[in-house]
Parts: sequence; structure tokens; C-alpha cells
Amino acid sequence: MSGETSLAALLRGMNPLLNDGEYVFCQVPDATLLKDEEVLGSFREQEGLTAILERGRADALGLEYGYVAAWITLTVHSALEAVGLTAAFAAALGNAGISCNVVAAYYHDHIFVGVQDAAKAMEVLHQLSQG
Repeated sequence: MSGETSLAALLRGMNPLLNDGEYVFCQVPDATLLKDEEVLGSFREQEGLTAILERGRADALGLEYGYVAAWITLTVHSALEAVGLTAAFAAALGNAGISCNVVAAYYHDHIFVGVQDAAKAMEVLHQLSQG
């Protein structure tokens, strides 16, 4: 199943879901710290490993972070090659003064916004999906 590519269909069907919890982006000095941990996502950069974790797990591991985020999932199955969805929701959130960090996974797009912006971000995304 390849996912939706029509921008109009993606916007109409994005159905944003606010996941429970608070999430943080951590620079992980030693990847073995994450062994047996529930890591939401990770990415290796030239400078090191970034991991996205539930805030409580990061605290328990003694990892440093500065940004505490809410996690919103767009439940529409978007194709990785779809054009325009990220630009559309990033522009709508940006126009509302909300910063977002995006992770595109196989089935869905995931948006991280500051915890203080979660409710407003959900409003903006619902408005965008209604045209």
C-alpha cells in the first residue's frame, strides 16, 4: 500500500491526533544508553545521534534536552513521495506563530510542537483540513 499522493485528499483526510505525553529531542553521547529503551525516533547526524524520547525516559537516563514537545500524528496514510503536505501544514502553523518539527514515517507524518502550543496547533490543523 503506497499511500495518498493527492494534496487535496491529504489535507481533507489528515485527521490530526494529539498523542498523550511530552517528548524531547536529545543528543545521545553513547547509543548503548538507549539499549532496551522505547525510542520514538532517531537520526544520526555528523555531530552525533539525536533521539526522540518520552520526557520521563530521557529524565531517567539523565539525558539533556531543552525543547519539550507535544506529538501530533496526521492519521492519513501519506505517500513518502507526496508533494506539498509538509509545506501546507508548516505554513499554516507558521502563520499562527507555531514552530514545528516534522518526522515523515512510512505511513504517517508526525509533527512536534511546543507543549504550550499543542491546543492551538490542533485548531490550526483542523481548520486546514476543512479548507
